[in-house]
Amino acid sequence: MLAPRAPRCIVHADMDAFYASVEQRDDPSLRGRPVIVGATSPRGVVAAASYEARRFGVRSAMPGFRARQLCPDGVFLPSNMPRYAAVSRQIQALFLDFTPLVEPLALDEAFLDVSGSVHLFGDAPSLARELKRRVWAETELRVSVGVAPSKLVAKIACNLGKPDGLHVVPEAAVRGLLDPLDIGVLWGVGPVLERRLRTAGITTLGELVRYDTDALSVLLGRRARELQALARGEDQREVDADRAPKSIGEENTFESDVSSEPRIVEVLRVHADAVARRLRRAGYRGRTVSVKIKLAHADPARASERGPHYPLLTRSRTLAEPTDDAEQIAAVARELWAAAALAVPIRLLGVSVSALAATGAEPAQQLGLFDPAAARGRPAEFSRMAPSSRRPLGPTLDAITERFGAGAIQRAVAAPGKVTHGRGLKRGES
Repeated sequence: MLAPRAPRCIVHADMDAFYASVEQRDDPSLRGRPVIVGATSPRGVVAAASYEARRFGVRSAMPGFRARQLCPDGVFLPSNMPRYAAVSRQIQALFLDFTPLVEPLALDEAFLDVSGSVHLFGDAPSLARELKRRVWAETELRVSVGVAPSKLVAKIACNLGKPDGLHVVPEAAVRGLLDPLDIGVLWGVGPVLERRLRTAGITTLGELVRYDTDALSVLLGRRARELQALARGEDQREVDADRAPKSIGEENTFESDVSSEPRIVEVLRVHADAVARRLRRAGYRGRTVSVKIKLAHADPARASERGPHYPLLTRSRTLAEPTDDAEQIAAVARELWAAAALAVPIRLLGVSVSALAATGAEPAQQLGLFDPAAARGRPAEFSRMAPSSRRPLGPTLDAITERFGAGAIQRAVAAPGKVTHGRGLKRGES
């Protein structure tokens, strides 16, 4: 006879002001000061704000100019993603000491299914306290923790306890926690849906649960029952320890508007190299190449309290075979840019690859210096070689960069200028 399955116990762990906290940890002179990561240029965006900066109203994703208005004495620092990623790996490894079922959401947060291991610590609060203690002992960073029977409630509980919080919600306390909360905290409720619900007189999760389901279906369609179930805390999604990223991309906001074709082609090239390198490092290839373009001229009709709205365009193409080849990614990106046929300046440009598949084992190949055409004395561009012929080059470049640094080797086409690019690895929505 099988033993009964242990009750679900899900942990949501979220590092407090992660990027800013790492900076304050590594530079003691920053402790106690309002630290703002990102937004170092007039067009930059806040990547993270310490709690000292948040007291002034500074938040992540806020335009840099607004952050400076709110906190003129803040310490603005550039993002150091390699350092944050290294600390993140250290923390994720620590999580694995508590359970093998860890689902990272980003560098600074994860879900853990501790249903099968909570008894080793006595109970859920004891496990959560030990997790917080271990994170602090090994990293000198604070983590907020929410514990509940589902991912949804664990995440809400974690957010309610920040910073440095610990909030445990037993099954019997779920409705008591959720009912008075604003509908804006519910997953899947964006600004448009929130306005529709408020117009109908629904402002809390309890009101959403008690609203007539048939009337709500007229208002929201088939989403009505799903949202009511979530508002009751009913969320059966499993912690997915093997979840793959949906896409890997690089983008940057220019210091000033750009319309120069050579400059745009150069940036596409740099982003393609970075994306290909990250694909190989993560063990993926992808079939869909996308270019993201933000126009420089704001749309006054869509301005909000957060600032002006700049139209955003995305162009994509799906390849016959998945790739991690920088030359192929760059070529498709250039074609997508050309097809957009934009005659206006742009302020942001990005390249990403999606529809990812794990790289399979392949036989080793010898990398030749020249293709057959060049060997016969005729000039040939390396870019015209088939992706399969170029494939060994990527890992070779990666190894050189890993050993000698990012500036040790680069393509000649990227040499005239320097591009500082942002990093973005998007995972499936929780």
